[in-house]
Amino acid sequence: MAALVTRRVREPIQMAAKSFGFFPRAFVWRGRKHDIRAVESCRTENARGRVAKHVFRVRTDAAVLELAQDVKRDAWRVEQVWGL
Repeated sequence: MAALVTRRVREPIQMAAKSFGFFPRAFVWRGRKHDIRAVESCRTENARGRVAKHVFRVRTDAAVLELAQDVKRDAWRVEQVWGL
């Protein structure tokens, strides 16, 4: 079996839908909507005693991606991609 290629991307995305008001469910990246099939993991990163960022590893039909949410700005981006 071939190993998945990992790419650091760090590109902005638009969050199109969330589950339970928190977990990403669909997003738009590079003009294309991606439906999330599973949230494989999530973690919270703190700065100065406050939540700064939520990071989610998600699976779509095409790839596994790491999505990050800047909590203060509610800005989302793709951090890494495995596959595609």
